[in-house]
Amino acid sequence: MAEPQLSVRSAKARTVAHRLARRENRSIADIVERALEAYEIREAGREPAAAFYARLRADDGEDIDLESVIRELRTPHPGIDL
Repeated sequence: MAEPQLSVRSAKARTVAHRLARRENRSIADIVERALEAYEIREAGREPAAAFYARLRADDGEDIDLESVIRELRTPHPGIDL
């Protein structure tokens, strides 16, 4: 039985895959599989930005007045010591 094939319609992706396959002395399928696995590992566990901000809003519930925090902690710089 023939193995399933992946069709990529991007000329750039095809060129990069062929270049990497020649340089690494691997098959194009191996290059694509490894790239997809690396992408999956890197992106796994990340939640979408909208969900992240919604969770932050639900967890905290109160807005922080950043200007007042800065004003409270601000101290004048003594200047340089000549």
